[in-house]
Amino acid sequence: MNELVHGILSPQFFYSILRVTTPILFAALAALLSDVAGSTNIGIEGMMLMSAFWGVMVSAWTGSAWIGLLAGVTSSVLLSLALAYFYLNLKTDLVLAGIAFNIFSSGATVFLLYLFTGDKGSSSSLKSYVLPKIDIPLIKDIPVVGDILSGHHVLTYIAFISVFVVQYFIYKTPLGLRLRAVGENPDAAQSVGISVKKIRYISMLLSGLMAGFGGAFLSMGYVSWFARDMTNGRGFIGLAAQALGGHSAFGSMWGSLLFGLAEAASYTLQAIRIPSEFTNMLPFIFTIIALAIYARSKLLQIKKIKEEEKKA
Repeated sequence: MNELVHGILSPQFFYSILRVTTPILFAALAALLSDVAGSTNIGIEGMMLMSAFWGVMVSAWTGSAWIGLLAGVTSSVLLSLALAYFYLNLKTDLVLAGIAFNIFSSGATVFLLYLFTGDKGSSSSLKSYVLPKIDIPLIKDIPVVGDILSGHHVLTYIAFISVFVVQYFIYKTPLGLRLRAVGENPDAAQSVGISVKKIRYISMLLSGLMAGFGGAFLSMGYVSWFARDMTNGRGFIGLAAQALGGHSAFGSMWGSLLFGLAEAASYTLQAIRIPSEFTNMLPFIFTIIALAIYARSKLLQIKKIKEEEKKA
């Protein structure tokens, strides 16, 4: 017990929370940018996986982590645009199309990995590159605080900065207003000259951009290689985090931190010899509980609104 308490109260534990939250936060922001325009991007998992793969491959071929990052994000954006085309032009069911893209990404990355490396499990035979860590001046020298906030990968800082950028974009810019208008009432938006299809294309593109950053972090920051299905459900956890936070980037951030806490706790429990089969369930147990609470609160809100309407 003392070992568990010591592990949870250590600066390394809080450092790990921010680290493991990074891909979930990117996924949550990706979900937010599509959902605010009335589209649920179920394909985030596949976009992250594709970005993780191409980030490693291109960085190994070019010798540059930054070019690898660009390639990974580009692949994710292209996949998001393809999903948008199927949904908006071909009128495919968005949920089914998203699931299909996830399955496609899972199979395609394994096939391409075998094609390029001869290995179906991981890219460990390739010399790939990772993105740099950043030590924050002054803060790094502060005891405890420096150990928690400084020394993270660059994408971790980009993820948390993106929370403020996305919040400002959605609620303080004309394009953000159009996104919300299309999401709330597409017919009304269409009647005042807003192209619903164009706006939803933009929202899916931005969603793919954020998903790409999350996937690249997994293979170029979290670890230094690509492994089969390495997203491990983080895209879906990001969707759950966004559902908890509603149409707020800050809400999505707090939801992501909750799931990051669960994942970091699972690693700490493994360190004190609790079976990994149990600890690996924790993030998903948290997801189920959080969504159950969220669904319950929504039902109570709907019930309250109906009661008020009857009284009126």
